[in-house]
Amino acid sequence: MKKAGIIILIVGLLTTLYTGFTYFTREKVVDLGKLEITKDNRYTVNWQPYVGIGIMIIGGVVLVLGVNRKDEKEINDDLK
Repeated sequence: MKKAGIIILIVGLLTTLYTGFTYFTREKVVDLGKLEITKDNRYTVNWQPYVGIGIMIIGGVVLVLGVNRKDEKEINDDLK
């Protein structure tokens, strides 16, 4: 659980820092034998920085709960 929490925290941090990305697709407009005309289409995916902050909060909760459960297991093993 600790590794998962750290990974989620890192993803949340990257999501906060990079609030979107752009990608391109190529579309063939005209194809007349050897003559080809293509068009590049630009698409942008954006999100708010709050999404990354929310992901970091979830990662922190997973990290804290994972550490607490591990501590409880060690305490129970020590009592036996």
